[in-house]
Amino acid sequence: MKLKLGLPKGSLQDATIQLFARAGFNVYVNPRSYFPAIDDPEIECMLIRAQEMARYVSDGVLDAGLTGQDWILEHELGDGRTGVVEPVVDLVYSKQSFGKVRWVLAAPEDSNFKSAKDLNGKTIATELVRTTRRYFEKQGVKVNVEFSWGATEVKPPVLADAIVEATETGSTLRANRLAILDTVMESNTQLIANRTALGDGWKKTKLEDMALLLKAAIEAHGRVGLMLNVKRSDLTSVLALLPALQRPTISALSDDEWVAVNTIIEEKTVRDLIPKLKAAKAQGIVEYPLNKIVL
Repeated sequence: MKLKLGLPKGSLQDATIQLFARAGFNVYVNPRSYFPAIDDPEIECMLIRAQEMARYVSDGVLDAGLTGQDWILEHELGDGRTGVVEPVVDLVYSKQSFGKVRWVLAAPEDSNFKSAKDLNGKTIATELVRTTRRYFEKQGVKVNVEFSWGATEVKPPVLADAIVEATETGSTLRANRLAILDTVMESNTQLIANRTALGDGWKKTKLEDMALLLKAAIEAHGRVGLMLNVKRSDLTSVLALLPALQRPTISALSDDEWVAVNTIIEEKTVRDLIPKLKAAKAQGIVEYPLNKIVL
C-alpha cells in the first residue's frame, strides 16, 4: 500500500521540498517529470498546482496534498463539495517566509478608490475569482470580477480598476504604486486529506506521523539549541539571561560545583546573548542547529 501525496508545483514548490527535508523526507525533483522521487517507499508523490490540489484530493485521485486555505475555499465555492476534504494540520509557511499570506484588495495610490464601496460598477482582476465575488457580495458592492492569468499587479489602471492579490510583505504592490484598501482573507498552507483516505487506518497513521514531523520542522525554524557549563554559585545570574521554549534543562556534572545548562532560543538573539552569558561566568558555550522541535 502507498500513500498518494500531492506536492504544490510553482511558487510553493521549493519551500515545501525544503520543509520536507527538515522533517526527514528527501524529495528529488526531475524538472522533466511531475512525479518526484522520495526516500520513503510508502509514499508516492505527484506535483500539482496548489490551485488544483483540493479538487484532486476531493476526487480521490490523491489521498492527501498540501495547498492553501485560499484554494480550498475557492474550490468549495465552485463545484467542490464541502466536507470531502479535511485538514490534517496547519503548516504556516509560504514561498518567502514562515507567516501567513494575505489576499488584499488594492488600487492605484493616486486613484479615488479608498474602500470597497468606491468600486461599485468597476472591474477587479484576480486569480481568486469566486472568493473575491463572495467578498464583494458581502460588502453589497456590484463589480465585474475578471480572472487574471498572472502579473495581476500591473493591470491597474489600464486593464482593471483594482485587483485582489496575494501578498506576504506588500513590497510588490508598493513597487507598482498600489495601495492596499482591505484584506479579503488570510491563508496558510494545510496538509489536507480525502475523508476516505482518513478512514483507512494505515493511511491515517501515516499522515498523522508526517504531520507531526512537518509541524516539528516548522517549530524549529529560526531557533537554535544552546548548551553551556556554569558553577552552581553563578547559576541564578545565568538563568536570568536565558529565554527558553519552556524552561532550561539543568544537569549535574562530575564536579559537584558545576552544572550543564541546555535550552532552546531564538537564533536572532544569540549574538547579543553569548557575550552576556560569558560575562555571567558561563563556560563551554555551544550553539547548535535544530531540525525539529516536537511540542
